[in-house]
Amino acid sequence: MPRLARLGFLLALGGLSAACEGDETTSAMVDADVAPADVGAIPDAASSDAASPDVAVDAEPEDTGDPSAYSTASVPTRPPEWYVEQAMIYFDTLDTRADPAIVPEYAPDVARWEWPPWLYLTGWGAQQMIATTRAALRIDPSIVEDRDCRFFPTQPFARCYVDFVYDGGSCPIYEEFTFNDAGEMTFLEAWSVMPERMPVADYAADPWAEGRLSTRIPGLGSPSGAIVLDAPWMLDAAADDAEVADFVRRASDFWATWREAYDAVGEDIYAIGCGWPLDDEQPEESPGPPQP
Repeated sequence: MPRLARLGFLLALGGLSAACEGDETTSAMVDADVAPADVGAIPDAASSDAASPDVAVDAEPEDTGDPSAYSTASVPTRPPEWYVEQAMIYFDTLDTRADPAIVPEYAPDVARWEWPPWLYLTGWGAQQMIATTRAALRIDPSIVEDRDCRFFPTQPFARCYVDFVYDGGSCPIYEEFTFNDAGEMTFLEAWSVMPERMPVADYAADPWAEGRLSTRIPGLGSPSGAIVLDAPWMLDAAADDAEVADFVRRASDFWATWREAYDAVGEDIYAIGCGWPLDDEQPEESPGPPQP
């Protein structure tokens, strides 16, 4: 997903950031020929047979109906295989070898957050996520190798170590996926698997540890997993947590803050985020995925 940073810059240059506001994001991008013309219409995630296997409910969630609940209050409602498969389908959307018509089950207001040097909030809304991902893959092709995706009984239910392979080299990434009771992705969170790039206090002690931003955003633990930016519970959380406040700020003005983040990191984003050499420097050494 590092390619999404470059896409944000290209969209800004093309003036699409002004056009892609709110619910008009996808149509503006498609009308402007940013999305690939050869992949067909953007499907409803629920309409794809490959993305919607017939699986039995594994457990009944506690139906509190609390719209402010945190994701850690959730329990899995699908078999473990469902969550791993959805993560794999997501990575397929970033792999030139896969069918672009097959997309994960996204919640309507799904969000994607990528830690520096990537651009923080890089996806906001299901249709925008599909459109920007397709356009990004066309602009900067990649394949996704060495996928180690695992189910966890606490949110995020799916967590993965993968390797994005570009023309310029490989890029090890960690990504985790939060789901609602319908089995839809509600929040994706990623970072580079490199020294001092991982928001984990002790990677060696627990490379799969919980406790990142997704667990601090109220609403992700409700049955729908809906993120309501102006809800009292969100404003209260933002008042107490600077990173939640930053998420709300970026989601409230997506395109402007995306360009702001790109301008801050500059053209070396791939070198910084993937550990590629800057001029004659040696690449940073990745600790790699955890051993089984």
